[in-house]
Amino acid sequence: MPEGARGQMLYRTLGSTGERVSAIGVGGFHLGLPHVDERLAVRIVRTAVDNGVTFLDNCWDYNDGRSEIRMGKALRDGYRDRVFLMTKIDGRSSKEATRQLDESLHRLGVDRLDLVQHHEVIRFEDPHRIFREDGANAALVEARVAGKLRYIGFTGHKDPRIHLHMLEVAAAHGFAFDAVQMPLNVLDAHYRSFEALVLPRLLEHGVGVLGMKSMADGVLPESHVVTPIECLQYALNLPTSVVITGIDSLAVLDQALEAVRTFRPLERREVAALLARTASAAADGELEPFKTTSLFDGTAQHPEWLGEEPERRH
Repeated sequence: MPEGARGQMLYRTLGSTGERVSAIGVGGFHLGLPHVDERLAVRIVRTAVDNGVTFLDNCWDYNDGRSEIRMGKALRDGYRDRVFLMTKIDGRSSKEATRQLDESLHRLGVDRLDLVQHHEVIRFEDPHRIFREDGANAALVEARVAGKLRYIGFTGHKDPRIHLHMLEVAAAHGFAFDAVQMPLNVLDAHYRSFEALVLPRLLEHGVGVLGMKSMADGVLPESHVVTPIECLQYALNLPTSVVITGIDSLAVLDQALEAVRTFRPLERREVAALLARTASAAADGELEPFKTTSLFDGTAQHPEWLGEEPERRH
């Protein structure tokens, strides 16, 4: 993974796009949480950008749109031109995807996004719905031609085999993704591993790798098996383009920046030691509830976000 430092931030290339992005990205979900007010959310984003972070993550469904609205306010006063801005949409139909994309553009206060991703590809039927003639990917391709977005990707947190299926369905339709987002952490290496099954495929085809849930949604630090810095640096040690991390305070932002400042490639024995410490805890997937429960499946709780199911063909 080509990379380079500027100041105290590390930059990497996003797959085959040629785009240079910060190795750490700000996750948008936490910016809209109840205990984070708008002023703090704006300060987090701007402080991150002032410290060299360029990759910003968000989603149409995060906190009823509050996350995008707050990020949009942070991007005023010249900050938009300093970042690589990504958001996600849930719609599986062309109509719903277009509606959500336009809402996201409005909330963020921009006329173009750098990357838009199909969110929560967590069911084997999702790829087929997305790649129907009147599916969501047709809408994103049309939006790309219209200049509303530059690159297209997808995300998911459930099972690496679903990611592989999405890549296969896309290839069958002659389409190649620019980026793919997935859980990458020291637990994932042991159970239904995206690192083992999906990461090599993405690297083989020059797809940008976006790591998320480096701390297993906070479970890993609470387990006291590994530290937050170790979690972030394990993910940074993988051939990721960006490690996206949720930030709900300036202290947590400082932690993420420290992880980059002190990062050096891990030796094989260091990786083995981290994996040995987490092997027992990771064995049954219980500490990765986004894989083994429906608690993190927003589109399962709100199927209307997907849009109408395609009618049966007679």
